[in-house]
Amino acid sequence: MAEIATIARPYAEALFQASGAGAAGTAAWLDELASVAADEQLRLYADNPRTTPEQVFSLVTGVIKTSLPVMAQNFLRTVIDNGRLAALPEIADQFRALKNVQQGAFDAVVYSAFAIDSAALADLSGVLEKRFARKLNLQVELQPELIGGIRVVVGDEVLDTSIKARLEHMKSALTAA
Repeated sequence: MAEIATIARPYAEALFQASGAGAAGTAAWLDELASVAADEQLRLYADNPRTTPEQVFSLVTGVIKTSLPVMAQNFLRTVIDNGRLAALPEIADQFRALKNVQQGAFDAVVYSAFAIDSAALADLSGVLEKRFARKLNLQVELQPELIGGIRVVVGDEVLDTSIKARLEHMKSALTAA
C-alpha cells in the first residue's frame, strides 16, 4: 500500500494547506467522501471506461448525506478527473494525521459492547486523556462480542478492560495450571 500512500500524500497536504483554520469542517466532509469512495462497486463503476467523470461525481454527491461546500466539490472533481478515487480513504487518513499533529491530538477508537451516551463519553474522554497523557479524538465503535467494558486503541497502544478480555485471561490462567 506504499503506492496509495505516496499518491495520497500530495492531495492530503494540499487540502490541509487550503483548509487552514477550517480543518475540522474539512475533515468531516472528507471522511464522508472517503467512506463512500471505499465502496468496491463504486470504484468498479468509476474505473469503467464508459463512465464519465461527471457521472461519477453525480453519483458520489448523490450518495452522501450532506451538501458539499464549493471547496469540497472542486477537490472531489480533481480526485475523480485524475483517477484517484481509490486513494480517497488514504487521503482522508493522511489529512486527519496532519490535523492531529497541528492540534497535538491523537485518534482513539473506543470499542464498546453498548452505545455510550455523550455525557459518559465526555467523562471517559477525560479519564483516557489522563491515562494516555495526550489529547484524544474519540470515535466509538460497537462490538457486542466484548460482552461488557471497553477496549481502547490509540495508535499502537491498547487498553482492554472488556469482559471478553478478562474471560480470556482467566481461561489462559486456568489452562496453564
